[in-house]
Amino acid sequence: MDNPVTPRDAGRPGPRRRDRHGRGMRGPIAPPQVPLAASRGEVFADLVQDSVERLERRWPQLADIDFLVLEVPRLDSGGGADAWSDEAVPLGGTVPSRDGRRGRVVVYRRPVEIRTKGRDERAALVHEVVVEQVAELLGLTPETVDPRYGED
Repeated sequence: MDNPVTPRDAGRPGPRRRDRHGRGMRGPIAPPQVPLAASRGEVFADLVQDSVERLERRWPQLADIDFLVLEVPRLDSGGGADAWSDEAVPLGGTVPSRDGRRGRVVVYRRPVEIRTKGRDERAALVHEVVVEQVAELLGLTPETVDPRYGED
């Protein structure tokens, strides 16, 4: 039996032009500039940044504070798993400035996301958390930091 097609050298893989089902290589679902392509973490970080920018107009000293987003709060190694048994999981926290280090405000993404249903509700809760943490760091009341605090 004569076979006109010569087999490809098995030791040398060629460029893969199609997947094994013949539909071609898969690409991204949406281009990077489209909001669909933004991850939940990136969208959440944007909500925190929007809240910070809103407060910086009134409080320019916030430029000296770092704002961070972490997935979940850490359990202190000394507290163990019982550290939160009597308290709710925190939504945010602060680290005061000392020894030349800048003060920090931390917002925990997963606890905030779990407590909210939509983007607007999430944005409102993120702003409340940021206001509360900034107030704690500056030694003020949340109403002083943002006069609209607590309004729906």
